[in-house]
Amino acid sequence: MTRIGLLSDTHSYLDPQVFTYFNDCDEVWHAGDVGAPTVTDQLRAFRPLRVVCGNIDQEASNLPSHQRFTLEGLDIWMTHIGGTPPRYNTTVRPNLQLNTPDIFICGHSHILKVTRDPAINNLLFINPGAAGKTGFHQMRTAIRFSLDMGRVTDMQVIELGKK
Repeated sequence: MTRIGLLSDTHSYLDPQVFTYFNDCDEVWHAGDVGAPTVTDQLRAFRPLRVVCGNIDQEASNLPSHQRFTLEGLDIWMTHIGGTPPRYNTTVRPNLQLNTPDIFICGHSHILKVTRDPAINNLLFINPGAAGKTGFHQMRTAIRFSLDMGRVTDMQVIELGKK
């Protein structure tokens, strides 16, 4: 079993509560719009980090645009701008249909959403909302869950407080 802490759209602000909420996590994943490199530095010092580049992140950050990997028997694809079921980004949609992951994670919208997409092989779509203070969202959020032998369990939404 692997415990995951997922956040996105920190926009250079990393709430110290993240370290408490993610203390029992094996990995931290960040779905883009990191902002200042100090955010990734702090997260990497805390736990192994998987991160993607967001639209506000500098090209010099050397963050990948996409991460596609297998963990606990699940195929996972993480990118920043992915859209939302059923309105996926036009670049993402054909790839989702041709090579559907088990879990598709994106950020960008600042809108927390966890749902299954029955139109695309019942993939699990996750957007953790925004953990930072920049944007139109009112509540800062993150997600914690477990991956265990091909299953996603213990999904929990974490409210970090108003921005």
